[in-house]
Formats: sequence, C-alpha cells, structure tokens
Amino acid sequence: MSMNLNSKKNLDVRARLPCIKYFIKKQQRFAEPVMQTTPKYIAIEGVIGAGKTTLAMLLGKKLQARIVLEEFEDNPFLERFYENPDRYAFQTQMSFLTGRYKQQQQLRNFDLFHDYLVSDYIFDKDRIFAYLNLQDDELRLYESIVNFMDKTITSPDLVVYLQSSPERLMENIKKRNRGIEQGIKESYIRDLHDAYNYYFFRYKKTPLLIINTTELDFANSAEDFELLYDLICNKTHTGTEYFTPEKRKTLI
Repeated sequence: MSMNLNSKKNLDVRARLPCIKYFIKKQQRFAEPVMQTTPKYIAIEGVIGAGKTTLAMLLGKKLQARIVLEEFEDNPFLERFYENPDRYAFQTQMSFLTGRYKQQQQLRNFDLFHDYLVSDYIFDKDRIFAYLNLQDDELRLYESIVNFMDKTITSPDLVVYLQSSPERLMENIKKRNRGIEQGIKESYIRDLHDAYNYYFFRYKKTPLLIINTTELDFANSAEDFELLYDLICNKTHTGTEYFTPEKRKTLI
C-alpha cells in the first residue's frame, strides 16, 4: 500500500493512519511517564504553521534556555517536494532524517551555560512524515536506518503538542509567506493534521501536554503567551494532559 499523501491512487489518509501504529506500540515498553516539577528539556511539536518555532523562541528567551531549532531551510529538496511530492519524497525525508539525527546527537553534550533546553521538534516526528510520504520499498530502507538511530536519542522531559485546525494552520502559513512553503496544498495540511492527532493521542513515551491553540495568538498577545508559559513551566506534568482555552467572545 502506498504511503504517498498526494497520489490519486491512495485511499483516504484515515485508512492509512493505522500503519503508524507499529512504532507507537514500541513506546509501550516505557513505564508511565515520570512526573516532572520543572521540565529541563521542553520540546514543542505541531503541524506546519502551528507556531512551534515562535513558541520555542519565546519560551527559550524567558527561561534563558539553550534553543534548538529544526534546520528545515537547509534541506535542498524541500521546495521541490512541495511542488512534486511523488518525485522528491524520499530525498526530502532522508535529508531531514540525517539532519535531525546529527542535531539530536549534539543535545547529548552537557551545557554549562544553560539550565534549560527548548526545541521546536522531536525526533519521532520524522516517522510521521515518512509513513505518510514514502512508498513501501522506500519505507523499508528508511526503517532499517532509523531503527539504529533511535537508540541514541535523548527524550525530552516534556513534549508540548500545539493542536490547531487545518484552516488556522493554512492561515498562518499564508500570513508568514515563506517562499519555500508556497507550494503547500491544504489537502496536505489536512492529512498531516490527522496524522499528528493520531500519533499524539496515543503518545506515551514522555509527559505530554496537548494545547488547542486555534483560538490563541501567542505570537502577538503577551496574555496568551503568559497563559502557555504558566501551563508549561509552572505546573506538574505526568502522563498526557489536555488544555483548551475558552472561546473568545466577538464584539459586535
């Protein structure tokens, strides 16, 4: 069964999501995530356009933390992938995998100058994209490589999943107007949205905080950012937690 999101021959993404189950099940060998009173290593996750990098930068600044950002612009295939996914999916995925692995290895080095570490991605996200975009034969080769890499990855103390609606994600993508993202289709964002929800609603590897940010604007609102900062940094975290802010009232 093909995993490419953009192939007309593929079934609806919901029919393909169970294929991600196998590596979610691998997490079951871990005990219930340990409670953290002050997370030292915080990883922010979410679909393209969720605001991962923005929140990581804001948190990092306030915590005076070491900030590690995904180097997506260094991927020479990404723009071509958005234009022609069938042709460039494997090259794009392998470039991301090697880049993410190299960056994750650097996290193992002790930092004398920072008490906290904030990142805008987790290594596991690579598999979400791989299972949605690669063909079966490509996926087998990918798995033979990533299984070896997994053993040396440092897990965060807390993962924060910024959940948002596909409509809001597309709005954010258009608003920031990155040239490399001009070829992204709304159907692709919807498929990613479903895949991320499927994965994180079953995630058990570390403490996880799922925040619905559809109604929030933490990039421009100090109040919204302080709300998220308090949720992330001033609470005790264990297992999986959910937070949905009250719907904003519209003034007429």
